[in-house]
Amino acid sequence: MASVKYRIQNLLQNRVLQHALFWCLSYYYLLYYFSPDNPQKIDLIYTSVFHLPLLAGVYINLAMLIPWLLRKKRYMAFLFSLIVLIGSMAGLNILLFNKVIDYIFPGYFFISYYGFSELVRFSFIYVGLTTLLKLSRGWFQLLESENRLIRLQQEKADTELLFLKTQINPHFLFNSLNSIYSLSLQKDEKAPATLLKLAEVMRYMIYESDGDVVPLENEINYLKNYIALQQLRNSGKATITFSVNGSPDKLRVAPFMFIVFVENGFKHGVEAGMQEAFIHVDMDIQEEKLQFTVKNNKGIVDETENGSFRGLGLDNVKQRLELLYPRRYQLVIKQDATLYAVQLQLDLSAPETSQ
Repeated sequence: MASVKYRIQNLLQNRVLQHALFWCLSYYYLLYYFSPDNPQKIDLIYTSVFHLPLLAGVYINLAMLIPWLLRKKRYMAFLFSLIVLIGSMAGLNILLFNKVIDYIFPGYFFISYYGFSELVRFSFIYVGLTTLLKLSRGWFQLLESENRLIRLQQEKADTELLFLKTQINPHFLFNSLNSIYSLSLQKDEKAPATLLKLAEVMRYMIYESDGDVVPLENEINYLKNYIALQQLRNSGKATITFSVNGSPDKLRVAPFMFIVFVENGFKHGVEAGMQEAFIHVDMDIQEEKLQFTVKNNKGIVDETENGSFRGLGLDNVKQRLELLYPRRYQLVIKQDATLYAVQLQLDLSAPETSQ
């Protein structure tokens, strides 16, 4: 059944078939327009010959004037050429019926039943109609291409998001387990709570972030657990803060929209051999408006690792922001020799369906 539907769609999209159907309908309409009662053989011939100037004019316009002039925005040249073409179509019709057709069909008597002005109207209708059909076809093809590109971009973003969801940073996991192991050897009471935080981070990454959006509160808890684990490992080596101002109740956000900036801060600051390293993470919520800020000082990061991170991290976030929050976000990244700062503003209100 699906294959039959696919074949029918391909058949309907066949340009030769579309043109053939157009001219068949045109022939049928003009035949009964010229001879509404009982068309005879002479009427069939007349209608056929009448179509010759129309065919010539329409395809000259489609094959030459539109691609050579109209699409290159040479509008005055296109308009002038169109006027000349329509006049030539009318003149060719008169020439065919008054001078040529008697030699082709000597047994019949033909005359041009229409004057020049009437033939101009016929020609204008056909050229105008086919021009509109051509332009509308091009517009639909462009729209289809744009939709296909958007779908491909969305699929790419979804694939990369799936990668981010299933990927557990091996360094982060290894270091967290090492920290928990050290706490266990020291019989530190923080070991069970720390292990629970790691479990919550992994559970969120693997199981609780499947939707297009998640509760903002869940995303905040994920960040808190991640930063708490980093604080445990970097205790005494860096100043690490995370503050949330405002209420996240009832707000929802796309998952993993903030973690890349936080990871970036740790990688380029705290983990990059900086003296007096710091990373400050702040989230300010005002009704449905959110501002997320990360500031950290910069150290030395391996260039290969840095390039890989940027490819899978920042670029992915920028693309997802453009797809998921069009015209509803602002991302500003500033850096100099010693400082790196990211500020992301999000409008978490539901987008208007009419747009």
